[in-house]
Amino acid sequence: MPIYEYACQECGREFELLVSSERSADNQTCPHCASDQLTRKFSIFASPSSSAQACPAKGSGCSKFS
Repeated sequence: MPIYEYACQECGREFELLVSSERSADNQTCPHCASDQLTRKFSIFASPSSSAQACPAKGSGCSKFS
């Protein structure tokens, strides 16, 4: 089940919801004020940044831990 991010147009709060399907993702209400005036936000997927790359196995030329 995907987690969707929403912004409520009534109270201005942002929140996340775990929903069972794409169809039910459009039929949610704000948990704070019960409004159905929600905007689904674009989520940013978690991924390592280029500065957080892991080094290969020891002895392979990585100078990060030498």
